[in-house]
Amino acid sequence: EAQKQIREGNTGILAVPGARLGDWLGRLSNSNAQGEYYLTDVIAMAVSDGLRVATEQPSGESEVLGANDRVQLAQLERFYQETTRLLTEPEGKKSFFSAAERADFTVARGMGMRQAATVIERAGVDVDARLLALLARLTKRDARIKAGSYEVHAGITPWQLILKLSDGDVTQGELLLVEGWTFRQVRQALESHPDLEPDTAGLGEAEILERIGASAKHPEGLFFPDTYLFDKRSGALAVLRRAHESMQARLDKAWAERDPATPLASPYEALILASIVEKETGRPEDRGLVASVFANRLRIGMRLQTDPTVIYGLGPEFDGRLRRVHLDTDHPWNTYTRAGLPPTPIAMPGEAALRAALAPEKSDFLYFVARGDGSSEFSRDLAAHNRAVNKYIRNGGGG
Repeated sequence: EAQKQIREGNTGILAVPGARLGDWLGRLSNSNAQGEYYLTDVIAMAVSDGLRVATEQPSGESEVLGANDRVQLAQLERFYQETTRLLTEPEGKKSFFSAAERADFTVARGMGMRQAATVIERAGVDVDARLLALLARLTKRDARIKAGSYEVHAGITPWQLILKLSDGDVTQGELLLVEGWTFRQVRQALESHPDLEPDTAGLGEAEILERIGASAKHPEGLFFPDTYLFDKRSGALAVLRRAHESMQARLDKAWAERDPATPLASPYEALILASIVEKETGRPEDRGLVASVFANRLRIGMRLQTDPTVIYGLGPEFDGRLRRVHLDTDHPWNTYTRAGLPPTPIAMPGEAALRAALAPEKSDFLYFVARGDGSSEFSRDLAAHNRAVNKYIRNGGGG
């Protein structure tokens, strides 16, 4: 009805007896939200009719405006004058305020509209924080603003900005954690990300695990590889916590669905084997058979003899070339010199590697060798394996 009356030019509806200033704006702000009117039009009419009613009411009649309304009206009139000035200036005709080409700011949890408006002003947006807060309060959106990171561009109006805040139209950063990465690589990606606060910097691994609520003593393999979205200026620990919870959920599900014949005794052992499967698989279609080779070896007490565990144990000093001396030098992750699984995972396994480790394909293979094209050649005995090695490794590939 308010919109209809405005279209017909009857702005007197704003001054109905007993109306409160907030009611006037509340009734009309919806038309502005739909893009039919600028809020300055509404404010102009409210100021004009409000002042007329306040100054021209017959003597002896009850006041239409209360004391609080009069204070708000005075503030509103100043706001109208300021926005009118901005609209009439050449550089301000397209928006209520001018801004840098782009401005970024973060509204922290628990902030009120006044605090948020101050943050916006300090971020380089040329807007009066008090007036912005007043506009949000008069349109009853001040209590609806959402915490998060925001990005605004030149040309945005105060009303659009308030809608952005109340709708939670936040900007997000993005981080990709890749299958097969080590914790060292994960940490480097987190602490170098331009949109994350590096709150893991300077912390030891044990302290990081404590802060994210992880019960394990070693961080390797505890985080699920995935793309993580987050509010800009979030902390790295918050992303790590989510990645840890995601891995735990997937590990628990895979463990619940495990093959009853698995030689693995615990979910953590499954995580260790899955990390080896992740590093040893070149092509997805081979993953189930790669897992079956390791499961078969574990069942008969045969050493795993897998290169990626040896390389992991060498640490960052590994130069990319695995030598015989490396295979012969004993350390906890050397599966050539030690039986069973290594003490920790060696990388982040993906969900497919988790499933393969706990429900591998059925086979009697005990060996495999890379063909050089990403696929593997599987063998049941050492003689067949040696022939495959001669074909694909020593002779430089099949032919």
